[in-house]
Amino acid sequence: MTNHSSLTGWRRVTGLVLGLTAALTVLLVAFAWPPSQLEPRDLPIAVAGPPGAADQVAGALGGGFGADAFDVKAVDSRDAAVAAIENREVYGAVVAATTGSEMLVSSAASPVVAQMLTQVGTQLAAASGAQPAVVDVVPTPEDDPRGAVFAAGAFPLVIGGLAVGVALALRVSGRGGRLLAGLGVAAASGLALAAVQQFWFGALEGSYWANAGVYALAVGAMAAAVVGLHNVLGLPGLGLAAGTILLLGNPLSAITSAPELLPDGWSLLGQLLPPGAGGSALRSTAFFDGAGATFPLLVLAAWLVVGVALAVLPMHRSVTETPVRRTSSPTGPAVDAPQPA
Repeated sequence: MTNHSSLTGWRRVTGLVLGLTAALTVLLVAFAWPPSQLEPRDLPIAVAGPPGAADQVAGALGGGFGADAFDVKAVDSRDAAVAAIENREVYGAVVAATTGSEMLVSSAASPVVAQMLTQVGTQLAAASGAQPAVVDVVPTPEDDPRGAVFAAGAFPLVIGGLAVGVALALRVSGRGGRLLAGLGVAAASGLALAAVQQFWFGALEGSYWANAGVYALAVGAMAAAVVGLHNVLGLPGLGLAAGTILLLGNPLSAITSAPELLPDGWSLLGQLLPPGAGGSALRSTAFFDGAGATFPLLVLAAWLVVGVALAVLPMHRSVTETPVRRTSSPTGPAVDAPQPA
């Protein structure tokens, strides 16, 4: 008996060690792999200049980054290039002229891409023998020049959305109670998070109410997904929601870089999950007057609607669970009797 118990104990310890090691490895891969793959992939930029300038710039860029690194779009003028950046159609632009080239960037769209394009502009200017000229068309706020505070707010938002969903699923009873509590928490947290980022840290600009609405929608979408999956799957639903949003959604959100820097397919997946959609929508409302916000807002709304729909379905119940009711016997104590279906 002692040997059997000892063997069983060692098996449990071994299983625990292997399980925890596998979990830590998955976490490392999930969070470290996307940054290791960052490079431009069809990154949209504009070129303004004489006929043939776009082809020349595309050839010069391809020599340094690869033929598929940039998606070069020809525009008529510098003003058109600026408008394309402000509408979130491109990340930057090259304005070619006989006296030299000018690189237009937007650090608010992505500080990483702006730095990359600044280096490109310097190389192009050096090749022509002119002084490099770089203009930040839509810069980051003065209080957050590198966009670090904006990016740092992404992970707490994900953890907060998941935590709200878990709390609602496990601590609030009744479908109506969960929906009402979820609506209240999403609205209140949206107002609070936007106020902290915009008025305290100075990491956001634009309309406070629009920014708060994005935060509220993101929290509500993640919380609704957690509650809905728990309602139909039970505790495994919590794991599925956490794995999807935390292990996939957060690393693939590209909030610290740009979706076009991630491998094809993964970049789209990241924008179809709440963290990526929330980050893109918030950039649009905070720095671009809402330009480019339609798609990410639709993604968040879809997660919210589907989550609520799952949350109002009949409660999860194991197929082996048979409800019972207490009955009393005139000659003995109360006994459990099967409850009719």
